[in-house]
Amino acid sequence: MEEKSSSSHESPAASHPTGQVRTITDADLPLVCPLPSSSQWDAHPRVFLTLDDEGMATCPYCGTTYRKESQD
Repeated sequence: MEEKSSSSHESPAASHPTGQVRTITDADLPLVCPLPSSSQWDAHPRVFLTLDDEGMATCPYCGTTYRKESQD
């Protein structure tokens, strides 16, 4: 009997990428995915996301990327 290697673990986002990029504002903070305004708000469990230094975050479930609008 062959053993299957479990070393290549894919994240849920890898199996269901959306490729969406959504612009958010201060009103959307704290950032959760899916956004409450999303039409498929219950598509996956709610997850809180932390923005990186460039104001971006990617959901580990669906792969949606969020980009914070600059307040210039």
